Amino acid sequence: MSTTIQCRASRPASDNSPMLFTPYRVRDVVFPNRLVLAPMQMYVAGPDGKLNDWHFQHLARFATGGFGTVMTEALMVEARGRNTYGDCGIWDDGHVAPLRRLVDFLHAQGTLAAAQLHHAGPKASRQRPWEGRGPLGEAEAARGEPAWQPVAAAMNKTLDNWHEPRMATVDDIREIVAAYGQGARRADEAGFDVLDIHAAHGYLIHSFLSPVNNDRTDAYGGSREGRMRLALEIAEELRKYWPAGKPLFFRLSCVDWRPDLDNREDGWTLEDSVVLARELKARGVDVIDCSSGGIRSASSGTDFLLKRQPLRKGHQVPYADRIRRDAEIPTMAVGVILDGPQAEAILQAGKADLIAIGREALVDPHWALNAARALNVENPWSMWPASYGWWLKMREDIGIAD
Repeated sequence: MSTTIQCRASRPASDNSPMLFTPYRVRDVVFPNRLVLAPMQMYVAGPDGKLNDWHFQHLARFATGGFGTVMTEALMVEARGRNTYGDCGIWDDGHVAPLRRLVDFLHAQGTLAAAQLHHAGPKASRQRPWEGRGPLGEAEAARGEPAWQPVAAAMNKTLDNWHEPRMATVDDIREIVAAYGQGARRADEAGFDVLDIHAAHGYLIHSFLSPVNNDRTDAYGGSREGRMRLALEIAEELRKYWPAGKPLFFRLSCVDWRPDLDNREDGWTLEDSVVLARELKARGVDVIDCSSGGIRSASSGTDFLLKRQPLRKGHQVPYADRIRRDAEIPTMAVGVILDGPQAEAILQAGKADLIAIGREALVDPHWALNAARALNVENPWSMWPASYGWWLKMREDIGIAD
């Protein structure tokens, strides 16, 4: 049975409708509009990893703010795969009920619910960002948050002072693949409509993909085919548990672009991502969520600092464009997309199919609704919650005097 969500912030497709606010179908799910709230880590869960009231209010406001799809922050498929003790989880059946509460609210607002599954791999066992983002140490242990050894493709630290990961054994890999499958099962039980897999930014799956980090000599290393093996096995496992009618996304770091890799070909490249996207598509992946960087840094944003470059508007859109064309798979663009006209131009140019908005939505939780006004959507106040829109429209109609 198809899932069609009636969202206020959508318009039937017509010659005059901005693409940003027209529906988009993937498998049996109809996206109310092309706007997706990107996953953003909040680091405020308790040690049990359960979604709490803070997460609920944080995500609920984006549904009332007009996003057609709201995605959770990354949900960890294993406790050992957490970045920090504040990460949300989906490694236990006890995580389902609070997630279901969120999903039910999103659906009631006419919004699709999306979940991102994740494993931090070599970046596990860290402090929360505002505590320093370094490795967990004695101070954290004294307050009940002892460090643990991360597991990754190889014994390569992300940064020199971070914990050295243990190279994942074949048994570890089997456990991790199975954990992704169980995470997908729980996400379906919670009622999510869309599933996204975090395979970017130097975390576990990316640590296998990139030759910068993966120096294994077994079946999970060496050639590009070997380094892609884990990602493809996870995709296959997910489709055993994630319903055939529901979309599956994969977030990739489409390029490594480390400063020490300039003019070299030993990092993960855009051509590699095109090849991987084709293979993922063959295994039931529907959309590539196009990001970049992060293989040997605290975050993908840190790579800009290492290169001494400012953030550029839409800097990752060319990756979404290339993969969409060459791998013949829909893509989602993300990264410094600041307003509705910019997002609309990306869609009109055929460079992506969906637009993900992250930190800019923190600045303005009504980003989607304000984008509709900027794009001159007819009667934009009707897209706001009724208890907001009637007054805002009246104020606009009567005007404001100096």
